[in-house]
Amino acid sequence: MAEIAPSELVLPRLSCPFPSLVNPHVAEVNRETFSWLVASRMISDAVELDRYREAAYGWLGARTYPYAGPEELRLVTDWCVWLFAFDDAFCESDRRAAEIARALPRLLAVLDDPGAGDEPHDPFTRALLDITLRVAAAGTPDQLDRWRWVTKDYLFAQVWEAANREDEIVPTYGDYIFMRRRTGAMLTVFALIDVATGEPLTPAEWRHPDTQAITQQANDVVVWDNDLLSYAKERGGVNSRNNLVSVLSQDRHRSVQEAMDHIGRMRDEAIGAMQELRARLEKLGSPAVDAYVRGLEHWISGSIDYSLTSTRYTRAWKSPAAAPPISPMA
Repeated sequence: MAEIAPSELVLPRLSCPFPSLVNPHVAEVNRETFSWLVASRMISDAVELDRYREAAYGWLGARTYPYAGPEELRLVTDWCVWLFAFDDAFCESDRRAAEIARALPRLLAVLDDPGAGDEPHDPFTRALLDITLRVAAAGTPDQLDRWRWVTKDYLFAQVWEAANREDEIVPTYGDYIFMRRRTGAMLTVFALIDVATGEPLTPAEWRHPDTQAITQQANDVVVWDNDLLSYAKERGGVNSRNNLVSVLSQDRHRSVQEAMDHIGRMRDEAIGAMQELRARLEKLGSPAVDAYVRGLEHWISGSIDYSLTSTRYTRAWKSPAAAPPISPMA
């Protein structure tokens, strides 16, 4: 297939019927999160640190958790930055699957028992310990367990993604859809929504079929949007095979533009399903469930708004004509 420059592609319109808000603590948290990143030493290269400063990840937290208090916003934003740093170091690199697998024991040990052992020497493990202790302090034991479980799932999924890179394999459509719900780390940030709202979901509310269904739909929307928005950045890199655009192009024999257009229709259908599920969940009469659903909606609108303004994504799209507009759903 002939190479197509990003400027020759047109991203589909990203429909978003959900409110777009910004947390009032954004400036303070943006500064503090960057200071936390520097102190963590997860990123040591000065040029790379400048790239993180320019990306202003505090705005991602502020747009996706606009309701959070300052301490809760710091927690969720620091966690997002940990995920970005881990992604850049382990997932957007040529690290082998075995190398990532060998890193898992120290990360999983911190999640299982953060109070055991000496302070870790590895910067990623040390920063993960800090986050784990803060989640434990901010949330209930049940909330901590939920977050730990999906974080482990995310870490294991990185081995699968690395194996695709190592063997130069584009996964099948079915495998990719299933695993992208894990490699995207969205369940780890969704698990902190009811920590940030201060309205904990009960185990029964969390396990309710409609809660699980709307969580999966929201997960799909955010990761599919991310695949669209990051395609220009990833298409020439080592992780280009782990992108839904590439998967649809190869597994379903579509052109790049056809694949993008199809993903646009997929994510719009998922948003429609979310709206139907929200109406059903409102009948439960649970303030915690209502707050959680709003949190999912803020993640969709917030991630779109952030991605369209962040240099992490916009730099690779050279032409303003290729930039995706946002529109309300009909």
